[in-house]
Amino acid sequence: MSTHRKPTSPTPNEESPPSPKSFTMSSTTVRIRDARPPYFPTRLETQLLAIYPLTLFFGSIFSILSPASRSAPYSHILQSHDPATAPSYFAQKKNVFNVYFVKKGWFWTTAAFFAFLIMWPGYGKGLSAKRIRAGLRYAAVTTWWVVVTQWFFGPPLIDRGFRLTGGQCEVLRDDSKREGLSVTREYITAATCKAVGGTWKGGHDISGHVFLLILGSSLLWFEFLPALTRAEGLRDGRKIMLADGKLASVAVEKDPETEGEEQTTRGIKFSLGVAALMWWMLLMTAAFFHTWMEKFTGLLVAFSGLWAVYFLPRASPGVRAVLGMPGV
Repeated sequence: MSTHRKPTSPTPNEESPPSPKSFTMSSTTVRIRDARPPYFPTRLETQLLAIYPLTLFFGSIFSILSPASRSAPYSHILQSHDPATAPSYFAQKKNVFNVYFVKKGWFWTTAAFFAFLIMWPGYGKGLSAKRIRAGLRYAAVTTWWVVVTQWFFGPPLIDRGFRLTGGQCEVLRDDSKREGLSVTREYITAATCKAVGGTWKGGHDISGHVFLLILGSSLLWFEFLPALTRAEGLRDGRKIMLADGKLASVAVEKDPETEGEEQTTRGIKFSLGVAALMWWMLLMTAAFFHTWMEKFTGLLVAFSGLWAVYFLPRASPGVRAVLGMPGV
């Protein structure tokens, strides 16, 4: 006699094995998707980043086609139009937005970042791990800003690059004035050159304004973009590399405590306003200041720092353990 065995089913106390396709870590759902490299931007991030080169391109085209710009003398040494014939208020270096906003750009970036860091409930309560990692990302981007524009074991990278491409302080071109100068004085920075009445010329000058405006506004965008996508119910789509080498997709889940739009977007308005004003000043910089190559290198240097902080961690579990990811 043959014996028929019924298929066994798990008892109520038994748990089914987790699906290899998905799992949840705190507020993050991860699913295996396509094989797109994790260090590539998502479609939404690509559209956001594309705004910057397009802004520089159309601003530069405007400066060529505008009759007012073409008729106003432009000084490559001063990297601006003659103040007496400037084609626009924004073409003057002493316009109020340039003096009190762009020149103090990292102060406004810092104020906007910490307003969002303190007010957005998505970071959790108190000194949470998410809030600490966001602070570390800010510190990493700030370090890149310091290295490029302020100090790098001496002159910053912008000034070092200018010297390496043949630039120097105009005062040093006069042999009689060069006599008696120390070796240290030969490696004068742009700031000290202007302080002694010299002119910084002759080399390639990376646009510090373009670098700062792109770096600062992108830092803000990348930090609060997950909050905006959560509020609008948009798909995240970021990829990460897991510790076992598998590729996964990250999606930020909604927190029941912060589902309301007012809760989800708290702290964003001020940061969004600063980022928007930075974009406008980037457009004005593209239209009235610097050469094409100076603006292009400013863009590249800013993007390289952003990639290291916001895209490299997706491909490196070790870096991600320290810096984390916005919204995760």
